[in-house]
Amino acid sequence: MTAAARFRGVIDKARPSPEWIADLRRRFPTEPEIDRVLTRKMERRSGPGFTPLPLERLVQGVTSLLKAELADPFEIVDARWLSGGASKLQMAFTLHWNAPGPDGVPAPQKTPMVLRMEPAESIVETSRQREFQLIRAMRGLVPVPPVYWCDADGAHLPYPALIYGFAEGVTKPTTAHSGVTGLGTHLPIDLRAQLAPQFVAHLAAIHTVDFRGRGLDAFAVPAAGSTDCALWGVNWWERVWEEDSDEDIPLVRLCAAWLRANLPVLDRPVVVHSDYRLGNFLFTEHDARISACLDWELGRIGDRHQDLAWTTSQAFGHLAEDGKTFLTCGLLPESAFLAAYEEASGLGVNAKSVHWYKVYNAYMMATLLFGTGYRVARGGKTHQDVLVTWLMGIGSMLLDEMRTLIEEAP
Repeated sequence: MTAAARFRGVIDKARPSPEWIADLRRRFPTEPEIDRVLTRKMERRSGPGFTPLPLERLVQGVTSLLKAELADPFEIVDARWLSGGASKLQMAFTLHWNAPGPDGVPAPQKTPMVLRMEPAESIVETSRQREFQLIRAMRGLVPVPPVYWCDADGAHLPYPALIYGFAEGVTKPTTAHSGVTGLGTHLPIDLRAQLAPQFVAHLAAIHTVDFRGRGLDAFAVPAAGSTDCALWGVNWWERVWEEDSDEDIPLVRLCAAWLRANLPVLDRPVVVHSDYRLGNFLFTEHDARISACLDWELGRIGDRHQDLAWTTSQAFGHLAEDGKTFLTCGLLPESAFLAAYEEASGLGVNAKSVHWYKVYNAYMMATLLFGTGYRVARGGKTHQDVLVTWLMGIGSMLLDEMRTLIEEAP
C-alpha cells in the first residue's frame, strides 16, 4: 500500500500531520520557494482564522519594519484601506522620510506607498519574496511601481508582506463598468487602439529580458530542452489540490493525468508574469499610457506560452462591435495579438504549447476555485470569504472549458 493510500480517508486537512505534509512534498517536488510557501501554509493551517485587523495594527507593523530598515526618523500618515483583488490585504499610506535622491544623497520626501499583505490563508498562496524580487527586477524595463521593503516571513507584520510605491492610473475608464478583478470590462475603440501596442510591447519586453543577475534567487530556472518547467507547474497545482480539496472531481484528476502525459519541452526560459491581462495594468486616462503592470505574485521563470495562453483566454476579452470578432483582453483580435507579439519579441509561437498551457491554466483555476477557495472560506481564513465563495459558482463553466480543451488538443 502506498503512503497516499494510507493517508486517504483518514487525513484531517484542517489539521494536517507532519507525516502527511512530508508525503506531499515527496510526491510533488517543485521549486524550493514554492515548496517553502506551501509547507508553511500547511504547518499553520490548524491555527486561528482571519481576524479583521485595525489599521493601527498594520501601521505598527510597518513602523517596526521601517525601524529595522531606516536609520533616520520617519512618519507614517494618512493610512487607509485599499479595495480590489481577491487574495491580498492592501493599505495605502504616505511616508515622510529621508529618501535617497538621484545623486544618492538622502533628502526629505513624502512618498505615497502601499502595503500588500496576505491574510491567514489566500485563495492563491504565493511568495511575497518572489513578488518583491520580480517587480524590482522589472523596474526600468516595463512600467512597474517601485518596491521598497519586504517582510518575507511576517517578522514585523501579522503575515508576510511587501511595501511598494503607489502608481497613478486606473484599470478601466471611469465611465466603464466591470465585474470581479476587472472581468467584463469593455474598452472604447479609440482607447484600445492606443493601449494595444503598449500591452503587446510590454509583454514582449518581459519575455526577452535577460533575467540572470537581476536578484531573482527565489526562483528556480528550468533547463531549456527539458520538461522541468511544465512538470514543476503540474506538481505545484496537483499538490495544492491534494492539500485543499474535499470533493474529488474526476475531471480534475483526468486533467492532471493528461497534462503529465503531454508535457511540452521548454525551448527558452523567460520571465513569465502568469496573470498578464486587462484589469492587471494601470493606465493614465489623459494620455492612455500604461503606467504600471500589476499582480506579479504568480510570476515564475518558465515558458512564455503560459502567458500567451492566459492572455488569450476567453475570460479576459469580449466581442467587438460586429458581435463576431473576439478581442484578446478587449484590445485586439487573437491572431493580430499573436502576430504583433512575434514581431515585437522576435520569438515564435508554438500553437501546441499554447494549447497545453490553456489546459494547464484551466487546471490551475479549477484547483483554486474548487480546492483553495472552498478551503479558505470554510476555514474562515480570508477577508474575502464571500467573494471566493461566489467565484466557486463559475467553476462548472471552467470544468466544461477544460473538457473541451482536452478533447480539442492537437
